[in-house]
Amino acid sequence: MKQLAEIDRMTGIRNRGSGEQEIMYAIERGESGLLCLIDCDKFKNINDVYGHIAGDVVLVTLAEHFQDVCRDSDILLRLGGDEFAIYLKGVQKEEQALIFFRRLFKTLDSMSIPEIKGEHVYISLGAVFYDGTEGVKFDDLYRQADIALYRSKGTKGYSANIYNGGERI
Repeated sequence: MKQLAEIDRMTGIRNRGSGEQEIMYAIERGESGLLCLIDCDKFKNINDVYGHIAGDVVLVTLAEHFQDVCRDSDILLRLGGDEFAIYLKGVQKEEQALIFFRRLFKTLDSMSIPEIKGEHVYISLGAVFYDGTEGVKFDDLYRQADIALYRSKGTKGYSANIYNGGERI
C-alpha cells in the first residue's frame, strides 16, 4: 500500500507527493543540493501527432534515462504530465551542475523511441542551489527553479538555466 501511495504508476519513480515530501525533509535537515525542474518540450505535439500511448512511452523512457544519470542519494520524481524534478544532494557548485546537465543531455540524446518515428525529445531544465541555510522553504526553491525553467524554454533543443537571484521574468 505504501508503494502504491508513493510511486507514479506509469513511470515507476516517486510521485509528486512523496517526492516533494522527501525533498522537504532533506531541506529541513539542511542537506544542501540542486533542485532541478524538468519539462519535456512540445510534449502536446507528441500526443497530438503520435497518440497518447506514444506519449506515455516517451514519459516512461524519460524517467528511465533520468534514473540512469541519478545517484541513489538523489530524489527523482514525476510532478505530473510531462514535468519531472530531481534533487541532487550535495551538488553546490556550478561546475558540478554543468557536468550533470551535460551527462543528462548526452544520455537523452542517445534515446530512441520507435513509437515517435525517430523524432528527438528535448527537455528544458531550471535549477536552483540550496546551501543548507535554515529557514529556506521548498516552495521558495521551487519558484526560483521555475523562473530558471521558464528562461530555458526560450531556447530550442536541450537547455538548462540556474537561478541566480537577479533574474526577472
